[in-house]
Amino acid sequence: MNAFHSRCETTAGRWPHTMNATSTHDTKRSEDVRARINVLSEIPEEWEKRLLQWSRRNAGKKRVVNGIAAPDPGEEILLYQTLLGAWPLGEEELPGLKTRVESYMVKAMREAKIHTRWIRPNIAHETAVREFVAALLEDPSPGTNAFLADFLPFQRKIALHGAINGLAQLLLKIASPGIPDIYQGTELWDFSLVDPDNRRAVDYPRRTRLLHELMTAERQGLAPLVRDLLSSWEDGRVKLFVTCKALSFRRERKELFLDGAYVPLAVAGGVKEHALAFARKRGGAWAIAAVPRLSTRLAPPGEFPLGLGVWGARTAIRLPAELPGRWRNAFTEEILHASGGDGAKLLHLHAVFHDFPVALLEGLPEP
Repeated sequence: MNAFHSRCETTAGRWPHTMNATSTHDTKRSEDVRARINVLSEIPEEWEKRLLQWSRRNAGKKRVVNGIAAPDPGEEILLYQTLLGAWPLGEEELPGLKTRVESYMVKAMREAKIHTRWIRPNIAHETAVREFVAALLEDPSPGTNAFLADFLPFQRKIALHGAINGLAQLLLKIASPGIPDIYQGTELWDFSLVDPDNRRAVDYPRRTRLLHELMTAERQGLAPLVRDLLSSWEDGRVKLFVTCKALSFRRERKELFLDGAYVPLAVAGGVKEHALAFARKRGGAWAIAAVPRLSTRLAPPGEFPLGLGVWGARTAIRLPAELPGRWRNAFTEEILHASGGDGAKLLHLHAVFHDFPVALLEGLPEP
């Protein structure tokens, strides 16, 4: 967290109008694929166990090319990571997954230049790896595919925590010093791989329709809307909601985010290592962004990290004396009040993350 704060302070001081991009036309793995794969660093023992198990189970699907098993261990790990990161949330995208992953693996292997390369392709090795991918995905039914029977429950666990990472990453991109860049199509979950996979046609009419539906639902109240978004997080509307609300919040406070100071905020309490927060300041205007981190060790299985049961009664953001004591959450419209403690104002995280897993707060004057 210290490294993150240091980098943001440097950006605010030297390059306040730089571009904050998490996916581009040349990204090898999209922002949401990486958000999933990053979860593996939180559970190294479980990840190692799965790797060894899958490698043993799938050893018979490999071919030996020029004395080398294809894929080699590095390529095999890359493949499992890629499947965990890119596995679709909807069954309608499954038919195209095999071809997409095969193409990704060939491009990755050529650029690694170990067994094959662009100027001297090793077609035999590439073909063996393609066949290995096809064998893993030959029958998408877990009932008849032993690998998928073990892979899919693990992938679902990774997918939820990847979504939490993805929402946190999105808010940090929008609220941190710099200009946020939203790559085409990433308003919803996007599990694209290297080009041309990340340059596929974007269904803009669908995104437009979903945005209008969100705006209509918001007029009926944010509380039921955010509950609905979290209960159906797989459809991607929750990411669209964060994108829309955070960008609107930023646009309405343009000068604050373009030229405002960056103020790191400390988190204290029992699970302090699981949250990151900072403030933006310009004149008398204040905003706070707060996100969870390392959620596999925080939230109950299958749940978002919300409320007192997750954050406890003591974990809180410590506010410097000059910050306001009243705050409005842009995602829920909740009004939060800082409490006193140990000579500092405290915003308790069980209140900040009571109904929604990320928070963008506007400082309010005292009534």
